[in-house]
Amino acid sequence: MEIERAREDAIVAASAGGTTIAIALLSGVVGVVDVATLPTLVPLAVYAVYLFSRKGGPYGSFDTPRNWAIAAVIAGALVLATATLS
Repeated sequence: MEIERAREDAIVAASAGGTTIAIALLSGVVGVVDVATLPTLVPLAVYAVYLFSRKGGPYGSFDTPRNWAIAAVIAGALVLATATLS
């Protein structure tokens, strides 16, 4: 694995992991929202899709690590939004 690819993977993993941790903290420790375990893992599912979609190529102009990181954060925000509505 080349170092640039590892750096890109780390960026997406950090955003997905950080978002998952934020959801878990807001749900379990702070108690702001009540989110079940499975929806808490949605940002990590985005990271898994990123990993499996990066096999081979060619990649489109929107298929960048930055966009995948944003997608993980948006997925986490959607989980929080749906938890606050219910």
